[in-house]
Amino acid sequence: MKILSRVLIALVALEHLYFLVLEMFFWDKPLGLDAFHNTLEAARATATVAANQGLYNGFLAVGLLWSLVQGRRDTKLFFLGCVIVAGVYGAATAFAAILFIQALPAAIAFAVTFKAEPRDV
Repeated sequence: MKILSRVLIALVALEHLYFLVLEMFFWDKPLGLDAFHNTLEAARATATVAANQGLYNGFLAVGLLWSLVQGRRDTKLFFLGCVIVAGVYGAATAFAAILFIQALPAAIAFAVTFKAEPRDV
């Protein structure tokens, strides 16, 4: 189960690195426009905000990767919890699908990590 926990955390981190790339570099390109169901005009008007969003997603990814290197359960759960909160908020304020794309994978990783990893002493 520990290996599954680490794999799931790594997948959530990779997902957020992908979000970083989409939001910072492809927001107003066909890939980003399709991914976020956006028009070119709207994307150009919100490019700075999207890049900021991408940067935050990058911080989440780095935090998750750092938690794997560090090996502490509390750090893993903290960053997974941050992703869950961000996903729930995004689903409530932007697109409902964010709940399934962002929050659900993090919630599954959180549950597996909570169960599989020993408590930090």
